[in-house]
Amino acid sequence: TLPCLPGARPCIPKDFGHGSLVCVCNATYCDTLDPLVVPAPGSYVKYESSKAGKRLERSEGSFQSSLRAPGLLLTLNISILYQHVKGFGGSLSDAAAMNILKLSRPAQDNLLRSYFSESGIEYNLVRVPMACSDFSVRPYSYDDVPDDYELKHFRLVDEDVKMKV
Repeated sequence: TLPCLPGARPCIPKDFGHGSLVCVCNATYCDTLDPLVVPAPGSYVKYESSKAGKRLERSEGSFQSSLRAPGLLLTLNISILYQHVKGFGGSLSDAAAMNILKLSRPAQDNLLRSYFSESGIEYNLVRVPMACSDFSVRPYSYDDVPDDYELKHFRLVDEDVKMKV
């Protein structure tokens, strides 16, 4: 198990031009967040990123019961629940896996920690495309034999075995 780094480490921005800033995450450094804490009833925590340079900047606030405040009005009815959120995550496509595997082992560890650990954004779900997708380097499927309804020729391809399984 990878150790979680205590406390937030700030973003070290890298500019790719055209307003494209990213936070550096490499073998020796990756920005982190303080562990998430559920806010008290009636209050919220907001994380904001922007082109102006904010990178998961944390701020806190309280919900107001007054309708006299100017600006956007968001009404919450906590007595009605429409859906259950199972979690948050991203997709592990062929392209993502290829890029992760090109990193050094320490950089891979830092990157995965930044997504899945308590010092990162705490993803808990991953979607893996079945066969190729628009982020694959070539078209492929698991059974290209016509009329093979019993799937006798079904097999995983190298991309699945080396990068996703």
